[in-house]
Amino acid sequence: MLWAEFIVCTLCIVYSGTKLSRYGDIIAEKTGLGRAWIGVVLMATVTSLPELVTGISSVTYAQAPDIAVGDVLGSCVFNMLILAILDLTQKPVPISTKAHHGQVLSAGFGILLLSIVSLSLFFGNTLLPLGWVGLSSLVCMIIYLIGMKLVYAYEKKQFLSLLKEKKKGSKYADISLHDAVTRYGLNAAMVVGAATFLPSIGAGIAEQTGLGQTFVGNILIAFSTSLPEVVVSITAVRMDAIDLAIGNLFGSNIFNMFILAIDDLFFTAGAILSFVDETHVISAICAIAMSTVAIIGLTYRAEKKKLFLAWDSIGLVIIYVVNLMLLYMKR
Repeated sequence: MLWAEFIVCTLCIVYSGTKLSRYGDIIAEKTGLGRAWIGVVLMATVTSLPELVTGISSVTYAQAPDIAVGDVLGSCVFNMLILAILDLTQKPVPISTKAHHGQVLSAGFGILLLSIVSLSLFFGNTLLPLGWVGLSSLVCMIIYLIGMKLVYAYEKKQFLSLLKEKKKGSKYADISLHDAVTRYGLNAAMVVGAATFLPSIGAGIAEQTGLGQTFVGNILIAFSTSLPEVVVSITAVRMDAIDLAIGNLFGSNIFNMFILAIDDLFFTAGAILSFVDETHVISAICAIAMSTVAIIGLTYRAEKKKLFLAWDSIGLVIIYVVNLMLLYMKR
C-alpha cells in the first residue's frame, strides 16, 4: 500500500506540473516581467512547494527531520541533474549556450546558501541557536531576500530586450492574465495537496526497506518532490522557453534553502541541522559542485556538442552518480 500511495501522489504531481509551464509562460508574457524572473521566483516557488509541505509535515507530524533535510538537499542535487536531462533535448548546441548570463546570478546565490548549510551541518551542535532556530537559518532567510531583490534589479536592466520580445506579438492572445493566474493557482494547489502525504509514506518506506531516513529522504522523496521541476522544465524547453526552464531550476535551489529555514522554525526541538545525520553534507557539497559546473558551462558557452551531451552536462551526471554511491555507502 505504501508504494501504491507513493505512485498516486507522484502521478498527481506530474499531471499538475505539466500545466505550470504553460501558465507560467503566459504570466511572463502578460505581465512583461520576463521568463527568467518568472522562472526564478514564481515557477521556482510553486514547483518547490512539495519540498515545503513535505518538510513542514516531516518535522511536525512524522517527527522525521532527516526526511525534511534530505528532501531539500537531495532536490538541489536532482535539480542540477535535470539540466543534463534538458541538454539531451538540444541539438547540436548545448542548452547552456542558449540561456542568458543572468542565470549565473541565481546559481551563485544558490552556491552561497548551500555553503552556509554545509558549514552548519559540519559544526552541528557547536553553533548556538537563537531560541530554537539555528543561526544559519536566519542568515539564509536574509540572503534569500537579498538575492531575489538583486535578481529583480538585474531583470529590470533587460527591459529593452523585453520590449523587443513584445514586438514579436502575443502567443497567448486567447487567454487573459486572470485566467492564467487562476489556472496556475489551481494546479499549484494540486501539487501541494499530493505532497502533504509524502513524509509519512517516505518514513514508512524507510522503515520497511531498512534504507534509513537519510537515504530515502535524499533519493526517493527528493525525486518525487522534484518531479514538478522535471515536468515544468521539459515542457518549458519544448516551448522554447529556455530561460524559464533554467531559471526554475536555479530558483528552486535558492528557494529550497529558504524552505530549510522555514522547516527550522517549525522544528521546535532545536536547530534542525543539529538533529540530523551529518551524512547530509554529502548532498550539500555535491549540489555546490554541480552548480559550479553549471556556471562554468553558462560562462564558457560551447558552440556545439561533441557527444550527445555537452561536457558540462556529463560532469553533472558524474557528480550525481558519485552522490548516489556515497549516500548508499553511508546509509
